Amino acid sequence: QVQLVESGGGLVQAGGSLRLSCAASISLFSIGDMEWYRQAPGKQREKVAAMTSGAYTNIADSVKGRFTISRDTTKNTVFLQMNSLKPEDTAMYYCRANLPFGRGASWGQGIQVTVSS
Repeated sequence: QVQLVESGGGLVQAGGSLRLSCAASISLFSIGDMEWYRQAPGKQREKVAAMTSGAYTNIADSVKGRFTISRDTTKNTVFLQMNSLKPEDTAMYYCRANLPFGRGASWGQGIQVTVSS
């Protein structure tokens, strides 16, 4: 398993930006895909962004054009840059690491993002 620690959440006004970080305890090259999810109260968890070990990215339609995923392999860290934030982006955001060869997945503890109108 891998330990994941998220940071960078908080309270921001609508239209503002935040950058979430997810620091992994092992090299990103040892991990298959890194993903960001979010879950708002009363709603299902939603995947918003993903990056493969080869740095291919995928962004959910609901946030496309506003959110980007990137990484710093020297720091074993993945980022979620969130721009033009809306109140409906308010949620707990989670980082997930999918380990290769069927070794399962690890989740971070989650971090709150609140966007005020």
